[in-house]
Amino acid sequence: MDLILWRHAEAEEGTAKLPDAKRRLTARGEKQAHQMARWLKERLPKKLRILVSPAERTQMTAHALGLPFELERKISVGADAADLLAVAEWPDHGGAVLVVGHQPTLGRVAALLLGGAEDDWTVKKGAVWWFSNRTREGETQTVLRGVFSPDLL
Repeated sequence: MDLILWRHAEAEEGTAKLPDAKRRLTARGEKQAHQMARWLKERLPKKLRILVSPAERTQMTAHALGLPFELERKISVGADAADLLAVAEWPDHGGAVLVVGHQPTLGRVAALLLGGAEDDWTVKKGAVWWFSNRTREGETQTVLRGVFSPDLL
């Protein structure tokens, strides 16, 4: 299984008049989302499920791919790492799952998968962390295939 974590691109700051869920991407954020989407499209597996937080900024990030996606409330702002892994069906899903979500959840998932415990790791805005799960000599392993940031593409 591949689990691809994509943090939403740069978004407007929240204000008293702008609820967090309604924050939209900035012009820079739209550019970041499109840069990463172009890069991802060339590499994404055919058998792919895309799960997106219902927040406006995550939906805008996902729309840059031009592929159908599912809104998933369990990966909204403040979601638990365990909930994200459960809805993604990690590590047993029969294909790849792309999750477009938020900090600190994505960083906590990355820490859990690589270090065995949740921790507050940082995932940059617009960045992708790509994990694979495999079995070698009877041992299940999590492999970090790569970390990619739009400013490096």
